[in-house]
Amino acid sequence: MKKAELSGLAAWHDSSCISNLEDRRLILSELEPLLRNLGPLFELSTLGHSYESRPIFKVVLGSGTRKILIWTQMHGNESTGTKAVLDFFNWFENPGSQKSLRDELLNSCTVCVVPMLNPDGAERYSRLDSRGIDLNRDVLEKKAPESLLLQEVLKAFDPHYCFNMHDQRTIFSVGSPPKPATLSFLAPSEDEERSLTEGRIGTMEVIAAMFNALKGELKGRIGRYTDEFYPAATGDNFQRMGYSTVLIESGHFPDDYPRKQTRKYTFLALVSGLVHIARDLKANFETYFEIPDNEKFYLDRIVKNVKIGDDRGDLGIYLKETLVDGQLQFKPTLDRFGDLSGYGADQIVSGDHLTFSSREDAENWLAIEFI
Repeated sequence: MKKAELSGLAAWHDSSCISNLEDRRLILSELEPLLRNLGPLFELSTLGHSYESRPIFKVVLGSGTRKILIWTQMHGNESTGTKAVLDFFNWFENPGSQKSLRDELLNSCTVCVVPMLNPDGAERYSRLDSRGIDLNRDVLEKKAPESLLLQEVLKAFDPHYCFNMHDQRTIFSVGSPPKPATLSFLAPSEDEERSLTEGRIGTMEVIAAMFNALKGELKGRIGRYTDEFYPAATGDNFQRMGYSTVLIESGHFPDDYPRKQTRKYTFLALVSGLVHIARDLKANFETYFEIPDNEKFYLDRIVKNVKIGDDRGDLGIYLKETLVDGQLQFKPTLDRFGDLSGYGADQIVSGDHLTFSSREDAENWLAIEFI
């Protein structure tokens, strides 16, 4: 993607993204009106229903020969990809100065989107569905109706590329000193040897294009998710079935708990990936291996040099997302205690004056006092 196109997209998102999607929790009753309000560019239909009979929608746009399937929120508490897709729809309807780019994508691609595959999990703000099934590990057993629907649309649509949209926690980091991994990419493996098959190389080329487009914008906050082979995972199996599957993990941007900035970069990644596919561009797949590995050296808060009993160390605090009476709260949780000099955090403060008799005492203080 050309630099001017990317900067134009970024400027469009800053001024024109959907403004009323600030909560990390996104449920079907909020999504459905936005889908039903889509204009004539879009073909909206009901793909099927969840276990608890909530509708699962399908949106199709474009008329080109290159077919792309996108699904979001197969984990109900991972809404950033859904919001980015809604911005994507909004950009197609209102592209501003980028109408020619929009038209190019419409003419070159046919895009099929399943926004919110797991509406039951979204209602509960849960990774799992209503029966405790992880849809991302149900590709073989197909115990959940949602898993069957995804595979039905996969086979009926027969895409050239898939985009599997997820969120990841604050703890994922990149580099040293650690920065939060705002975006992470994965070309899933097809076997335990992590073989470089033709389909996987094609996936890596799309990821390389997205990485090259965004690395200047994100400045060291892009990671590569572990490509360990998971026999029951959706992406790994779709890749084995011959469908090049790009996994996008939307992570943390400093002090951005609504993930508005992350949503912007997810939108940019999605469009830049589609531009690469639409133009049938070439990218060096080996660039994929230049993306630094995801690590787990980031926390929400660190309180330095705290005394617990006879020990001194640093409190590592994770803000746990908790649904309370339908409202999402971020509750400070003591994730670790010790020497955290190798960790990054949004906020690092001194705890020289703090003494606790026990870890439980420290945890109680976090729950009451720490902001």
